[in-house]
Amino acid sequence: MSEETTLETTLDDLVIANRILANEGVIDAFGHVSIRDPRRPDRYFLARSRSPELVERGDIMEFDLEGNPTGGDARQPYLERFIHAAAYEARPDVQAVVHAHAEDVLPFGISAAPLRPVIHSGSFMGEHVPLWDIRDRFGDTNLLVTSMPQGRDLARTLGGNNVALMRGHGFVAAARSLIEVVRMSVYVPRNARALLNGLRLGDIKPLSEGEVAARNSGYKPYSLETRRAWKYWAHKAGCAHLVEDHPIDHQHKPWGA
Repeated sequence: MSEETTLETTLDDLVIANRILANEGVIDAFGHVSIRDPRRPDRYFLARSRSPELVERGDIMEFDLEGNPTGGDARQPYLERFIHAAAYEARPDVQAVVHAHAEDVLPFGISAAPLRPVIHSGSFMGEHVPLWDIRDRFGDTNLLVTSMPQGRDLARTLGGNNVALMRGHGFVAAARSLIEVVRMSVYVPRNARALLNGLRLGDIKPLSEGEVAARNSGYKPYSLETRRAWKYWAHKAGCAHLVEDHPIDHQHKPWGA
């Protein structure tokens, strides 16, 4: 695949990711998703300041790892682009980042109750989800991450984890691929909702360390099963026409899978 084709696919996939996350209720008028530039690891792509459901190819901007638009692009970027810049700077393994304010997750950022994986599809957020409080180092703010020092502090709390909560704000998710971070971001709120409902009934039984490890060991970002979810979500979001056909889509699938 040529560099130009790879870039075109990357940008199309980023549009799809915006539409999926909006349609699944993970992000609304606010929140954003980015992907590292496949040609240059010191750059990443993120839409201009626009509601994710409306994002198109022409809205995509490129940034350096300080959160600065490249190529003299003067359009208005998201204020919290530093969340993405700092995550890419700190984690060479990270290829895609989501920041969202999903309502089901918010209670775990303002209480002592930890967010833990309790359903199989929530396992990919990891056994531990740290909580970042911007006030700890920056005092009283508007809770938005609007500078690199704030972004880097959040990235330190994220550490090597897949998800971190932000007190009174939402969460950030980081993954090895765009399709993986979208899947994780869809299921983090669903896991949170199941956990909240379980806590109302009494004691809950979270996934064990071994169960989380077993789920992760069998996961392949571009497996037929994962592609099935990506295409399903894209169809629901009305952008299935942007999904590139992949050889794995034509592989035989056993009955019942």
